[in-house]
Order: sequence, then C-alpha cells, then structure tokens
Amino acid sequence: MEYDVRHRTTYRYLQNVSYSCHRAHLMPRSTATQTVSEAAIALSVAPERRHGLTDFYGNHAEWFAIDQPHTVLEVVSTSRVTVSPMAKLDLEASAPWEAVRASMEQCTDDDVRGAIQYLFDTPLTASQPRIAAYAGESFKPGRPIAAAAFDLMHRIHRDFRYDTTVTDAATPADRVFEIRSGVCQDLAHIGIACLRSLGLPARYVSGYLLTKPPPGRPRLLGADASHAWFSVYAPPFGWLDLDPTNDIRPDEGHVTVAWGRDYTDVAPINGVVTGGGEHVVEVGVDVAPRATN
Repeated sequence: MEYDVRHRTTYRYLQNVSYSCHRAHLMPRSTATQTVSEAAIALSVAPERRHGLTDFYGNHAEWFAIDQPHTVLEVVSTSRVTVSPMAKLDLEASAPWEAVRASMEQCTDDDVRGAIQYLFDTPLTASQPRIAAYAGESFKPGRPIAAAAFDLMHRIHRDFRYDTTVTDAATPADRVFEIRSGVCQDLAHIGIACLRSLGLPARYVSGYLLTKPPPGRPRLLGADASHAWFSVYAPPFGWLDLDPTNDIRPDEGHVTVAWGRDYTDVAPINGVVTGGGEHVVEVGVDVAPRATN
C-alpha cells in the first residue's frame, strides 16, 4: 500500500512567543517493510536556524529555532510512504524467552548488542514487582518469546481501557498500571515495562494508522493522531511489533515514524518557548491511500 501522510500541529498562544526552539520526529523512517519516497516539514513562521539530523536510534529528526514574535505556529509534515505486508510467523518457532534473556547477558553478536540498550528502565517505563508479576502470567517457563509476547499484547488489550481523559504525556507506566486506563502511548509503555521487568529488550515505536479502513474492516483506535505501539526482540525473527491498543500485529495499515526507549525519545514535537502564556495545541493526522490509475 502506498500512502500520502499529512500531520498538522498548530500552536496558538495567548501572548507573543519571543523565541522558541523545537525538535520534531515527524518524518517516517525506512524499514525492511517500509519505503519513504518523499518527506518534508513546512513551518508557518520562518526559523532563524534549522537543520535535519539522524538521532542515536537512526530516526530522522528536525531541529529548528524561531526568534521572531509569533502567536501562532503551524508545523505540517507531509510524506509518501509504501508499506509492504508482513510475513506470516510461526510464533512457536521463536526462541524460548529465557534463552533471549541469557543472550543479553552473554552479548554474543551485533544484533544482541544493538538490543541491549532497550533493556533498561526509563522514567516512563520503570518496572515494579506487580508489573513483573503481571508479565509472568504470559511468560511461562520455556515458552517461545513471540508466543508469550502476543499473549501479553492480548491481555493488555483486554485488561486496560482506552481512555483519552486520564493520562498525559508524562504519566509513568506504574500509574497506568494502577488505573488500568490510558491511550496508545500508555499501553505501549505497559508492554515495554512488562518485558524489561523480565530482562527482555523492548522499544517504543511511534507512527500512524490508516485513517479510513478498507470496506468491512473496523476503524482502529488512535487513527486521528500519532499512534504508538511496542516492539520486542524475538529471535530468529528480529524485532516484532505489537499494537496492544488494537490487539493486532502492525501491518500494512501502520506507518512507522520512529523508535526509541519510550515516548520522550521520539515525541512528535517538543521544545521550549519564551513567552506565550497560555496556549492550545491542535493536531490532525491523515493517512490516505494513493489513488491508482
């Protein structure tokens, strides 16, 4: 599937912003199943300085600073992306999860060394004994890691309620676990905290969903804004993406933007401003299939 993706973020300030500095993760990255043919970011206010970079995790990031007074800033990212279907997996053919954990300790090859950085707690994904116990219900002794991770995804989808009113971008996994509610970001953080509590590498993935599904298919939760899911290192398959919000393995309807340890590594836009006072943020995302001739 080939998509046109448009992500618009508008900041409206009560007073003038005299200076602002931002970092944006808004351009999709190329992967084994995704090709990016076009990508650009347009700003409604001309920046004083601006440059693109590749961050530590291989994501494309855009950095810009604005030094002229403004009360409105609109950031529009547009891209054209082709997403191929995922290969079918035999979940039982993956390595036992204890063997994956042991490989992290032995650090035997480049793939393992690349995964080790995703083992450690962050402020948003710190584990607790009750989270480890919850994870242990899926990760029984000797169980293949892919099968266990799929079971964990199913259980998070079943046990946690999707609710846009109870959390914010700074809500940690232990609070989400306590209230059993949150948005896609929160459910991804729960999955990551569970896996890391068992000594297994897990990463946070940001992206988008197809806005309007094909006829006969339900509309997925999280399709109106940036979406998020988690990924587990599952030899011999490599990294395996799982979307607990919708209880599915991401496929052609998911567009990957970036990945990192948690949301803070790959927030769509973050930064600092001088002035501005109170403000509102409006976000709109559209992922539309390209018309075929």
